[in-house]
Amino acid sequence: MTIKSHLPWPLRAVFLAIVLGLGGAIAMWAYDAGRNFTGFGDKGPSVEQYAALRAELEKVAKERDEYQATVDAAESQLNIEKSLQTQLSTQIKSLEVQNNKLKEDLAFFESVLPSDAGKQGVTIRRLYAEMVDPAHLRYRVLLMQGGKNAGDFNGNYQLVVNVVQNGKNAMITFPKPDAAANFRLSFKHYQRVEGVLDIPAGAVVKSVQIKVLERGTLRAQQSENL
Repeated sequence: MTIKSHLPWPLRAVFLAIVLGLGGAIAMWAYDAGRNFTGFGDKGPSVEQYAALRAELEKVAKERDEYQATVDAAESQLNIEKSLQTQLSTQIKSLEVQNNKLKEDLAFFESVLPSDAGKQGVTIRRLYAEMVDPAHLRYRVLLMQGGKNAGDFNGNYQLVVNVVQNGKNAMITFPKPDAAANFRLSFKHYQRVEGVLDIPAGAVVKSVQIKVLERGTLRAQQSENL
């Protein structure tokens, strides 16, 4: 749906006609009054003529004011509709993002639960990574723990990002010491983790590796190429 911000041409045509009519009436009155004042008229305007002309002017002025009110109301309505359209467009985009995220989660569980539900220990079901812009890497991971007698898993995870910077290969390890609390894990059956990593300027990410640790011991790892 497209909303035009200008007024429809029929309204503009009526408004123009009213303005021209008012201007014409004033011009005729001024012309006649000038002729009589300078002696060119046969006789001065009568009281009735003045009253009729004044009434006509008031009528035209009233019609002009009423039309202006209509114009203002129409413009206000158009602005409201345009604002609503923008809000709806934003909401639709947000719902599309949420819907895609839910579809991805559903695909995770549909693909892994039937085959590996009984597997012992912690497994990395999927690692997904993408560059959202040249300086930020977004990742999502689904972790699962199988086994009938599995207890709560408490540990942490690390991310190793392999990059090429200034023509040389390099590795960047996350988390940094001040952000270690954000990389802790605690779950019984499954846990989803996600976040955004800051990438140095000029670095090109080649792959991402996740490591799941329990009291310093490696329990699982997986890599994803970009």
